[in-house]
Amino acid sequence: MSITKQKSPAKRISLSLRLFFRQYAATPYILKWLLICTIIGSCIGTASAGFLQSLEWVTNFRESHLWLIALLPIGGFAIGLLYKHLGKDIEAGNDLLIDSIHNPKEIIPFRMAPFVYLGTMVTHLLGGSAGREGTALQMAGAIADQFSKPFRLTESERKILLISAIAGGFGSVFGTPLAGAIFGLEVFLIGRLKYDAIFPAFATATIADLVTKLWQTHHTHYKIDFIPAISASNLFYAIIAGIAFGLCAATFSKVIHYVTAFFKSTIAYPPLRPVIGGIIVALAVWAIGTTKYIGLGIPTIVASFGDHLPPYDFALKMAFTILTLAAGFKGGEVTPLFFIGAALGNALSYFVPLPTGLLAGMGFVAVFAGATNTPLACSIMAMELFGSSCGVYVAIACVVSYLLSGHNSIYQKQVVGEPKVKTLSHQTNLTLKDIWKKK
Repeated sequence: MSITKQKSPAKRISLSLRLFFRQYAATPYILKWLLICTIIGSCIGTASAGFLQSLEWVTNFRESHLWLIALLPIGGFAIGLLYKHLGKDIEAGNDLLIDSIHNPKEIIPFRMAPFVYLGTMVTHLLGGSAGREGTALQMAGAIADQFSKPFRLTESERKILLISAIAGGFGSVFGTPLAGAIFGLEVFLIGRLKYDAIFPAFATATIADLVTKLWQTHHTHYKIDFIPAISASNLFYAIIAGIAFGLCAATFSKVIHYVTAFFKSTIAYPPLRPVIGGIIVALAVWAIGTTKYIGLGIPTIVASFGDHLPPYDFALKMAFTILTLAAGFKGGEVTPLFFIGAALGNALSYFVPLPTGLLAGMGFVAVFAGATNTPLACSIMAMELFGSSCGVYVAIACVVSYLLSGHNSIYQKQVVGEPKVKTLSHQTNLTLKDIWKKK
Protein backbone atom coordinates (compact mmCIF):
# COMPACT_ATOMS: atom_id res chain seq x y z
CA MET A 1 0.00 0.00 0.00
CA SER A 2 1.63 3.33 -1.19
CA ILE A 3 1.30 6.56 0.65
CA THR A 4 1.18 9.73 -1.45
CA LYS A 5 3.55 12.28 -0.04
CA GLN A 6 1.90 15.68 0.36
CA LYS A 7 4.07 18.72 -0.45
CA SER A 8 4.39 21.34 2.25
CA PRO A 9 2.68 24.75 1.70
CA ALA A 10 6.09 26.43 1.41
CA LYS A 11 7.17 24.05 -1.34
CA ARG A 12 3.89 24.48 -3.19
CA ILE A 13 4.27 28.27 -3.07
CA SER A 14 7.89 28.04 -4.22
CA LEU A 15 6.92 25.78 -7.12
CA SER A 16 4.07 28.11 -8.10
CA LEU A 17 6.40 31.10 -8.09
CA ARG A 18 8.96 29.28 -10.23
CA LEU A 19 6.28 28.34 -12.73
CA PHE A 20 4.94 31.91 -12.75
CA PHE A 21 8.35 33.49 -13.34
CA ARG A 22 9.13 30.90 -15.99
CA GLN A 23 5.93 31.78 -17.83
CA TYR A 24 6.28 35.53 -17.31
CA ALA A 25 10.04 35.96 -17.56
CA ALA A 26 9.87 39.78 -17.68
CA THR A 27 8.33 40.03 -14.21
CA PRO A 28 11.62 40.02 -12.21
CA TYR A 29 13.00 42.63 -14.61
CA ILE A 30 9.92 44.83 -14.17
CA LEU A 31 9.91 44.51 -10.38
CA LYS A 32 13.63 45.22 -10.10
CA TRP A 33 13.52 48.31 -12.27
CA LEU A 34 10.29 49.53 -10.74
CA LEU A 35 12.04 49.60 -7.37
CA ILE A 36 15.12 51.34 -8.78
CA CYS A 37 13.04 53.83 -10.79
CA THR A 38 10.87 54.65 -7.79
CA ILE A 39 13.94 55.52 -5.74
CA ILE A 40 15.83 57.52 -8.36
CA GLY A 41 12.64 59.07 -9.74
CA SER A 42 11.71 60.34 -6.29
CA CYS A 43 15.18 61.80 -5.78
CA ILE A 44 15.25 63.39 -9.24
CA GLY A 45 11.72 64.78 -8.90
CA THR A 46 12.58 66.33 -5.55
CA ALA A 47 15.78 67.84 -6.95
CA SER A 48 13.90 69.23 -9.96
CA ALA A 49 11.24 70.76 -7.73
CA GLY A 50 13.83 72.50 -5.59
CA PHE A 51 15.71 73.65 -8.67
CA LEU A 52 12.64 75.06 -10.42
CA GLN A 53 11.40 76.87 -7.34
CA SER A 54 14.86 78.33 -6.72
CA LEU A 55 15.09 79.40 -10.34
CA GLU A 56 11.76 81.19 -10.16
CA TRP A 57 12.87 83.01 -7.03
CA VAL A 58 16.21 84.21 -8.41
CA THR A 59 14.56 85.31 -11.66
CA ASN A 60 11.98 87.40 -9.82
CA PHE A 61 14.66 88.80 -7.50
CA ARG A 62 16.85 89.82 -10.44
CA GLU A 63 13.98 91.55 -12.23
CA SER A 64 13.31 93.52 -9.04
CA HIS A 65 16.98 94.41 -8.55
CA LEU A 66 18.38 95.03 -12.03
CA TRP A 67 21.63 96.44 -10.62
CA LEU A 68 22.65 92.80 -10.05
CA ILE A 69 23.38 92.46 -13.78
CA ALA A 70 26.48 94.60 -13.25
CA LEU A 71 27.85 91.80 -11.06
CA LEU A 72 27.65 89.20 -13.84
CA PRO A 73 31.43 89.28 -14.55
CA ILE A 74 32.18 88.72 -10.84
CA GLY A 75 29.73 85.81 -10.71
CA GLY A 76 31.33 84.38 -13.82
CA PHE A 77 34.77 84.56 -12.23
CA ALA A 78 33.47 82.65 -9.20
CA ILE A 79 31.97 79.95 -11.42
CA GLY A 80 35.21 79.71 -13.37
CA LEU A 81 37.28 79.32 -10.21
CA LEU A 82 34.95 76.66 -8.83
CA TYR A 83 35.20 74.49 -11.94
CA LYS A 84 38.92 75.10 -12.49
CA HIS A 85 39.95 73.95 -9.03
CA LEU A 86 37.24 71.48 -8.07
CA GLY A 87 35.27 70.56 -11.17
CA LYS A 88 37.61 69.78 -14.05
CA ASP A 89 36.36 66.20 -14.29
CA ILE A 90 32.69 67.27 -14.49
CA GLU A 91 33.06 70.34 -16.69
CA ALA A 92 31.86 68.43 -19.78
CA GLY A 93 28.35 68.41 -18.30
CA ASN A 94 25.76 66.79 -20.54
CA ASP A 95 28.45 65.41 -22.82
CA LEU A 96 29.87 63.55 -19.80
CA LEU A 97 26.47 61.92 -19.26
CA ILE A 98 26.20 60.86 -22.90
CA ASP A 99 29.79 59.62 -22.94
CA SER A 100 29.13 57.61 -19.76
CA ILE A 101 26.24 55.84 -21.49
CA HIS A 102 28.45 54.83 -24.40
CA ASN A 103 31.58 54.08 -22.35
CA PRO A 104 30.74 53.58 -18.66
CA LYS A 105 33.83 54.17 -16.56
CA GLU A 106 34.00 55.69 -13.11
CA ILE A 107 30.86 56.73 -11.26
CA ILE A 108 29.90 60.31 -12.09
CA PRO A 109 31.00 62.45 -9.12
CA PHE A 110 28.05 63.54 -6.98
CA ARG A 111 29.45 67.07 -6.81
CA MET A 112 28.29 67.57 -10.38
CA ALA A 113 24.78 68.14 -8.96
CA PRO A 114 25.52 70.93 -6.46
CA PHE A 115 28.14 72.55 -8.72
CA VAL A 116 25.86 72.89 -11.73
CA TYR A 117 23.00 73.98 -9.46
CA LEU A 118 25.06 76.77 -7.92
CA GLY A 119 26.49 77.80 -11.28
CA THR A 120 23.03 78.01 -12.82
CA MET A 121 21.62 80.00 -9.91
CA VAL A 122 24.45 82.54 -10.18
CA THR A 123 24.04 82.75 -13.95
CA HIS A 124 20.33 83.50 -13.74
CA LEU A 125 20.53 85.74 -10.67
CA LEU A 126 23.08 88.01 -12.34
CA GLY A 127 21.53 88.12 -15.81
CA GLY A 128 23.07 85.45 -18.02
CA SER A 129 21.02 83.98 -20.87
CA ALA A 130 20.75 80.27 -20.17
CA GLY A 131 18.23 77.50 -19.70
CA ARG A 132 17.49 74.79 -17.18
CA GLU A 133 17.55 71.43 -18.98
CA GLY A 134 21.33 71.07 -18.75
CA THR A 135 21.21 71.58 -15.01
CA ALA A 136 18.29 69.18 -14.55
CA LEU A 137 19.99 66.44 -16.59
CA GLN A 138 23.33 66.79 -14.82
CA MET A 139 21.71 66.79 -11.39
CA ALA A 140 19.65 63.73 -12.33
CA GLY A 141 22.62 61.85 -13.76
CA ALA A 142 24.88 62.59 -10.79
CA ILE A 143 22.19 61.57 -8.29
CA ALA A 144 21.15 58.38 -10.09
CA ASP A 145 24.69 57.12 -10.74
CA GLN A 146 25.38 57.02 -7.00
CA PHE A 147 23.00 54.03 -6.85
CA SER A 148 25.03 51.97 -9.34
CA LYS A 149 27.19 50.35 -6.65
CA PRO A 150 24.53 49.83 -3.94
CA PHE A 151 22.30 48.07 -6.49
CA ARG A 152 25.33 46.19 -7.91
CA LEU A 153 24.41 47.11 -11.46
CA THR A 154 26.31 45.66 -14.39
CA GLU A 155 27.80 47.88 -17.08
CA SER A 156 24.75 47.34 -19.27
CA GLU A 157 22.38 48.07 -16.39
CA ARG A 158 24.30 51.23 -15.54
CA LYS A 159 23.69 52.48 -19.07
CA ILE A 160 19.97 51.92 -18.54
CA LEU A 161 20.19 53.77 -15.21
CA LEU A 162 21.77 56.84 -16.85
CA ILE A 163 19.23 56.83 -19.68
CA SER A 164 16.47 56.68 -17.09
CA ALA A 165 18.05 59.55 -15.16
CA ILE A 166 18.11 61.73 -18.27
CA ALA A 167 14.48 60.82 -18.92
CA GLY A 168 13.53 61.71 -15.35
CA GLY A 169 15.43 64.99 -15.34
CA PHE A 170 13.99 66.14 -18.64
CA GLY A 171 10.44 64.97 -17.96
CA SER A 172 10.26 66.54 -14.50
CA VAL A 173 11.83 69.90 -15.35
CA PHE A 174 9.44 70.53 -18.26
CA GLY A 175 6.40 68.61 -17.03
CA THR A 176 6.47 66.32 -20.07
CA PRO A 177 7.11 62.73 -18.88
CA LEU A 178 6.40 61.05 -22.23
CA ALA A 179 8.77 63.37 -24.09
CA GLY A 180 11.29 62.96 -21.27
CA ALA A 181 11.28 59.17 -21.63
CA ILE A 182 11.73 59.31 -25.38
CA PHE A 183 14.39 62.02 -25.09
CA GLY A 184 16.40 59.78 -22.78
CA LEU A 185 16.13 56.92 -25.27
CA GLU A 186 16.84 59.07 -28.32
CA VAL A 187 19.46 61.65 -27.38
CA PHE A 188 22.65 59.62 -26.92
CA LEU A 189 22.48 57.59 -30.18
CA ILE A 190 21.27 59.29 -33.34
CA GLY A 191 18.91 57.14 -35.39
CA ARG A 192 18.42 54.27 -32.93
CA LEU A 193 16.54 53.55 -29.72
CA LYS A 194 17.68 51.32 -26.86
CA TYR A 195 14.56 49.25 -26.25
CA ASP A 196 15.81 47.41 -23.17
CA ALA A 197 15.69 50.79 -21.41
CA ILE A 198 12.16 51.67 -22.48
CA PHE A 199 10.39 50.57 -19.28
CA PRO A 200 12.90 52.17 -16.86
CA ALA A 201 12.91 55.39 -18.89
CA PHE A 202 9.12 55.74 -18.88
CA ALA A 203 8.83 54.70 -15.23
CA THR A 204 11.50 57.14 -14.04
CA ALA A 205 10.15 60.05 -16.11
CA THR A 206 6.62 59.46 -14.86
CA ILE A 207 7.60 59.09 -11.20
CA ALA A 208 9.96 62.10 -11.30
CA ASP A 209 7.26 64.27 -12.89
CA LEU A 210 4.70 63.12 -10.32
CA VAL A 211 7.05 63.86 -7.40
CA THR A 212 7.87 67.30 -8.83
CA LYS A 213 4.17 68.12 -8.93
CA LEU A 214 3.64 66.73 -5.41
CA TRP A 215 6.08 69.43 -4.25
CA GLN A 216 3.60 72.02 -5.61
CA THR A 217 5.91 72.97 -8.47
CA HIS A 218 4.17 74.55 -11.43
CA HIS A 219 5.11 74.53 -15.11
CA THR A 220 4.39 77.18 -17.72
CA HIS A 221 1.32 76.54 -19.86
CA TYR A 222 1.27 77.36 -23.57
CA LYS A 223 -1.73 77.50 -25.86
CA ILE A 224 -2.19 77.40 -29.62
CA ASP A 225 -5.50 79.18 -30.21
CA PHE A 226 -6.26 77.89 -33.68
CA ILE A 227 -5.04 74.90 -35.71
CA PRO A 228 -6.23 74.84 -39.33
CA ALA A 229 -7.45 71.77 -41.15
CA ILE A 230 -4.77 69.66 -42.80
CA SER A 231 -4.42 70.44 -46.48
CA ALA A 232 -1.73 70.13 -49.15
CA SER A 233 -0.94 73.83 -49.01
CA ASN A 234 -0.72 73.89 -45.21
CA LEU A 235 1.59 70.88 -45.19
CA PHE A 236 3.77 72.61 -47.77
CA TYR A 237 4.00 75.67 -45.52
CA ALA A 238 4.89 73.40 -42.59
CA ILE A 239 7.79 71.99 -44.61
CA ILE A 240 8.98 75.50 -45.49
CA ALA A 241 8.88 76.44 -41.82
CA GLY A 242 10.70 73.23 -40.90
CA ILE A 243 13.51 74.15 -43.29
CA ALA A 244 13.90 77.52 -41.57
CA PHE A 245 13.90 75.86 -38.15
CA GLY A 246 16.51 73.30 -39.22
CA LEU A 247 18.84 75.95 -40.60
CA CYS A 248 18.43 77.94 -37.39
CA ALA A 249 19.22 74.84 -35.27
CA ALA A 250 22.34 74.06 -37.32
CA THR A 251 23.50 77.67 -37.06
CA PHE A 252 23.06 77.72 -33.30
CA SER A 253 24.93 74.41 -32.84
CA LYS A 254 27.83 75.42 -35.08
CA VAL A 255 28.25 78.93 -33.73
CA ILE A 256 28.13 77.98 -30.05
CA HIS A 257 30.94 75.46 -30.58
CA TYR A 258 32.98 77.95 -32.61
CA VAL A 259 32.59 80.69 -30.01
CA THR A 260 33.42 78.25 -27.19
CA ALA A 261 36.60 77.24 -29.03
CA PHE A 262 37.42 80.92 -29.62
CA PHE A 263 37.15 81.72 -25.91
CA LYS A 264 39.37 78.75 -25.04
CA SER A 265 42.00 79.59 -27.65
CA THR A 266 42.23 83.30 -26.86
CA ILE A 267 41.85 83.28 -23.06
CA ALA A 268 44.15 80.70 -21.49
CA TYR A 269 42.98 81.20 -17.89
CA PRO A 270 39.49 79.63 -17.66
CA PRO A 271 37.99 81.87 -14.92
CA LEU A 272 38.65 84.94 -17.10
CA ARG A 273 36.43 83.66 -19.92
CA PRO A 274 33.11 84.22 -18.11
CA VAL A 275 34.46 87.55 -16.86
CA ILE A 276 34.88 88.80 -20.43
CA GLY A 277 31.61 87.20 -21.52
CA GLY A 278 29.82 88.68 -18.50
CA ILE A 279 31.11 92.18 -19.28
CA ILE A 280 29.87 91.94 -22.87
CA VAL A 281 26.44 90.60 -21.84
CA ALA A 282 25.98 93.22 -19.10
CA LEU A 283 26.96 96.06 -21.45
CA ALA A 284 24.64 94.70 -24.15
CA VAL A 285 21.70 94.62 -21.72
CA TRP A 286 22.45 98.21 -20.72
CA ALA A 287 22.80 99.30 -24.36
CA ILE A 288 19.49 97.83 -25.57
CA GLY A 289 17.65 98.80 -22.39
CA THR A 290 15.73 95.56 -21.80
CA THR A 291 16.14 92.27 -19.94
CA LYS A 292 14.03 90.50 -22.54
CA TYR A 293 16.91 88.43 -23.88
CA ILE A 294 18.48 87.23 -20.63
CA GLY A 295 17.38 84.49 -18.24
CA LEU A 296 14.86 81.93 -19.47
CA GLY A 297 12.76 84.42 -21.43
CA ILE A 298 9.47 82.74 -20.51
CA PRO A 299 7.30 85.91 -20.89
CA THR A 300 8.47 86.36 -24.47
CA ILE A 301 7.90 82.69 -25.27
CA VAL A 302 4.33 82.96 -23.98
CA ALA A 303 3.78 86.21 -25.90
CA SER A 304 5.02 84.64 -29.14
CA PHE A 305 1.91 82.43 -29.28
CA GLY A 306 -0.44 85.38 -29.60
CA ASP A 307 1.32 88.68 -30.22
CA HIS A 308 3.45 89.82 -33.12
CA LEU A 309 7.02 90.20 -31.89
CA PRO A 310 9.90 92.08 -33.51
CA PRO A 311 11.29 89.76 -36.21
CA TYR A 312 14.81 90.00 -34.81
CA ASP A 313 13.98 88.66 -31.33
CA PHE A 314 15.17 85.14 -32.14
CA ALA A 315 18.55 86.40 -33.39
CA LEU A 316 19.21 88.52 -30.32
CA LYS A 317 18.29 85.67 -27.98
CA MET A 318 20.61 83.40 -29.93
CA ALA A 319 23.47 85.88 -29.59
CA PHE A 320 22.97 86.39 -25.83
CA THR A 321 22.70 82.63 -25.18
CA ILE A 322 25.73 81.67 -27.25
CA LEU A 323 27.85 84.33 -25.59
CA THR A 324 26.71 83.35 -22.08
CA LEU A 325 27.25 79.60 -22.42
CA ALA A 326 30.35 79.73 -24.61
CA ALA A 327 32.05 81.97 -22.04
CA GLY A 328 31.57 79.33 -19.35
CA PHE A 329 28.38 80.22 -17.50
CA LYS A 330 26.13 77.33 -16.46
CA GLY A 331 22.58 76.36 -17.37
CA GLY A 332 21.16 74.73 -20.44
CA GLU A 333 20.48 75.50 -24.06
CA VAL A 334 16.98 74.06 -24.40
CA THR A 335 14.76 76.80 -22.94
CA PRO A 336 16.67 79.45 -24.94
CA LEU A 337 16.12 77.20 -27.97
CA PHE A 338 12.40 77.24 -27.15
CA PHE A 339 12.58 81.05 -27.15
CA ILE A 340 14.57 81.14 -30.38
CA GLY A 341 12.24 78.69 -32.12
CA ALA A 342 9.01 80.30 -30.92
CA ALA A 343 10.26 83.78 -31.84
CA LEU A 344 11.42 82.55 -35.25
CA GLY A 345 8.03 80.93 -35.83
CA ASN A 346 6.41 84.21 -34.84
CA ALA A 347 8.62 86.04 -37.34
CA LEU A 348 7.72 83.53 -40.09
CA SER A 349 4.04 84.33 -39.55
CA TYR A 350 4.65 87.68 -41.29
CA PHE A 351 4.84 85.87 -44.63
CA VAL A 352 3.94 82.17 -44.06
CA PRO A 353 0.12 81.86 -44.11
CA LEU A 354 -0.24 79.69 -41.00
CA PRO A 355 -1.58 80.90 -37.63
CA THR A 356 0.96 82.71 -35.47
CA GLY A 357 0.39 80.44 -32.50
CA LEU A 358 0.86 77.31 -34.57
CA LEU A 359 4.11 78.56 -36.12
CA ALA A 360 5.38 79.58 -32.69
CA GLY A 361 4.55 76.12 -31.33
CA MET A 362 6.19 74.42 -34.30
CA GLY A 363 9.33 76.51 -33.87
CA PHE A 364 9.30 75.94 -30.10
CA VAL A 365 9.99 72.22 -30.58
CA ALA A 366 11.48 72.05 -34.09
CA VAL A 367 14.58 74.17 -33.45
CA PHE A 368 15.17 72.07 -30.35
CA ALA A 369 14.69 68.89 -32.42
CA GLY A 370 17.30 70.02 -34.94
CA ALA A 371 19.78 71.13 -32.29
CA THR A 372 19.58 67.86 -30.32
CA ASN A 373 18.68 65.34 -33.07
CA THR A 374 15.58 64.21 -31.15
CA PRO A 375 12.58 64.58 -33.52
CA LEU A 376 10.44 61.93 -31.83
CA ALA A 377 10.79 63.38 -28.34
CA CYS A 378 10.10 66.89 -29.60
CA SER A 379 6.99 65.82 -31.52
CA ILE A 380 5.61 64.13 -28.41
CA MET A 381 6.57 67.12 -26.30
CA ALA A 382 4.52 69.44 -28.49
CA MET A 383 1.48 67.23 -28.13
CA GLU A 384 1.92 67.10 -24.34
CA LEU A 385 2.25 70.89 -24.15
CA PHE A 386 -0.14 72.09 -26.86
CA GLY A 387 -2.55 69.19 -27.41
CA SER A 388 -2.62 66.36 -29.93
CA SER A 389 -4.42 68.35 -32.65
CA CYS A 390 -1.14 70.03 -33.64
CA GLY A 391 0.58 66.65 -34.06
CA VAL A 392 0.89 66.47 -37.83
CA TYR A 393 2.22 70.01 -38.18
CA VAL A 394 4.79 69.78 -35.40
CA ALA A 395 5.94 66.33 -36.50
CA ILE A 396 6.61 67.57 -40.03
CA ALA A 397 8.49 70.59 -38.69
CA CYS A 398 10.55 68.48 -36.27
CA VAL A 399 11.49 65.83 -38.85
CA VAL A 400 12.40 68.39 -41.52
CA SER A 401 14.44 70.37 -38.98
CA TYR A 402 16.18 67.17 -37.86
CA LEU A 403 17.13 66.33 -41.46
CA LEU A 404 18.20 69.86 -42.38
CA SER A 405 20.36 70.37 -39.29
CA GLY A 406 22.83 67.76 -40.58
CA HIS A 407 25.43 66.24 -38.28
CA ASN A 408 25.30 69.19 -35.90
CA SER A 409 24.20 69.22 -32.27
CA ILE A 410 24.63 71.07 -29.02
CA TYR A 411 25.85 67.70 -27.65
CA GLN A 412 29.22 66.79 -29.17
CA LYS A 413 29.27 63.27 -27.70
CA GLN A 414 26.17 62.08 -29.56
CA VAL A 415 27.01 58.99 -31.63
CA VAL A 416 25.64 58.42 -35.12
CA GLY A 417 23.90 55.05 -34.91
CA GLU A 418 22.00 55.39 -38.16
CA PRO A 419 22.84 58.09 -40.73
CA LYS A 420 20.19 60.66 -41.60
CA VAL A 421 20.81 59.88 -45.25
CA LYS A 422 22.42 56.70 -46.59
CA THR A 423 25.17 58.59 -48.41
CA LEU A 424 26.66 59.30 -44.99
CA SER A 425 26.73 55.63 -43.92
CA HIS A 426 30.51 55.71 -43.54
CA GLN A 427 30.05 58.09 -40.62
CA THR A 428 28.16 55.69 -38.35
CA ASN A 429 29.41 54.79 -34.85
CA LEU A 430 31.35 58.04 -34.59
CA THR A 431 30.65 60.90 -32.23
CA LEU A 432 29.67 64.19 -33.81
CA LYS A 433 32.88 65.66 -32.44
CA ASP A 434 34.89 63.03 -34.37
CA ILE A 435 32.95 63.78 -37.55
CA TRP A 436 33.61 67.51 -37.24
CA LYS A 437 37.32 66.86 -36.77
CA LYS A 438 37.39 64.99 -40.09
CA LYS A 439 35.89 67.91 -41.98
